Amino acid sequence: MAGRHRLLLENAQQLVLVCGRGEEYLRREGAGSPAVLRDASLVVGLDGCIKAVGQADVIRNQFSGATFERIIDCSGKCVLPGLVDAHTHPVWAGDRVHEFAMKLAGASYMEIHQAGGGIHFTVEHTREATEEDLFNTFKHRLERMRRAGSTLVECKSGYGLDLETELKMLRVIERAKQSMDIGISSTYCGAHSVPKGKTATEATDDIINNHLPKLKELKLSGEIHVNNIDVFCEKGVFDLDSTRRILQAGKDIGLHINFHGDELHPMKSAELGAELGARAISHLEEVSDEGIMAMARAKCAAVLLPTTAYMLRLKQPQARKMLEEGVIVALGSDFNPNAYCFSMPMVMHLACVNMKMSMNEALAAATINAAYALGKSDTHGSIETGKQGDLLIINSSRWEHLIYQFGGHDALIDYVIVKGKVVYQNERCGTMSSY
Repeated sequence: MAGRHRLLLENAQQLVLVCGRGEEYLRREGAGSPAVLRDASLVVGLDGCIKAVGQADVIRNQFSGATFERIIDCSGKCVLPGLVDAHTHPVWAGDRVHEFAMKLAGASYMEIHQAGGGIHFTVEHTREATEEDLFNTFKHRLERMRRAGSTLVECKSGYGLDLETELKMLRVIERAKQSMDIGISSTYCGAHSVPKGKTATEATDDIINNHLPKLKELKLSGEIHVNNIDVFCEKGVFDLDSTRRILQAGKDIGLHINFHGDELHPMKSAELGAELGARAISHLEEVSDEGIMAMARAKCAAVLLPTTAYMLRLKQPQARKMLEEGVIVALGSDFNPNAYCFSMPMVMHLACVNMKMSMNEALAAATINAAYALGKSDTHGSIETGKQGDLLIINSSRWEHLIYQFGGHDALIDYVIVKGKVVYQNERCGTMSSY
């Protein structure tokens, strides 16, 4: 196939498709064994989309007259889809390193929260920060996520709790969408906590009557494009009725429902999400058996966050039961001041060890299923013709090393590629040939 193309990856020891038949998601039976090609190549076109995937000799013949902006020899290496981080809180000022010692001494999340720490500490610092300061730290965090293999990241607001600061955070996310080579799904999370001086009912009314109409106005004007709406449905924060009202109001202006539920107490959040047609629910450490079955029926993704359960010493989410009941299981890092982790390979490792997922299931959860949770599995999450050319190349002959090497991604990942463009290259890699 003659013509000019953006990228040729050739001679990969393993090319991990994850899925290859246009699946929106993989349940347990489909996630058990990812589609893998050996001695394989792929081509990304100038539009950033994958044009061909197949055996190296077939691709070589098919594109014998073509030219490429870049060619990377992947001999002895593995190519995987770019990882998808389905839950992060990356825009904020004021880290909470001082609270880590309190947690280690036995203080619970809610005890720290009620003492004026937790979310409220970060809210105060985020309100004081300039938009430029927030953007610079956010950009640095996204770059670290990208170096660890994430090419699509869900990014929440939620450390403002007032309209002015929430919009400041969403503008920062919008700037990154427009200026950085990384996929972003933006989430309005103004109901992350009840602001000081307000009741949950007053905060709910403010969000429905003021925040959401403003978001609709800014979307229509093209200034800010928000994808999802989130609420922290939790005892002492937003109860089930307030959560229902906010999520429905968000859905009414075209936002996907993607919210925190059943984390610290059983709230019947999963049942509510299934009823409202939620795209995804996160956490679910305290989900009920009925909630699990409701999510499976509704094709509502469970975004599990093993870093949070690990750091807060919570009960582990019931990943095995969810998989066995047919729930679409996805993973996220939950990067935030409370769970400071940029690395989806470490998240996958924790999911396997602590939540008893297989490596195949964890890979599906961090690629196609995480993309599904963000409404992006038609363009992301697998290596298939027509999808966006978001890819990882790792310096190993078996893809499982991405999970096996706990904390080893800095040395393992050779290249991170977004839309066929190399956005990270390990310093040990030589120059790439092109012609």
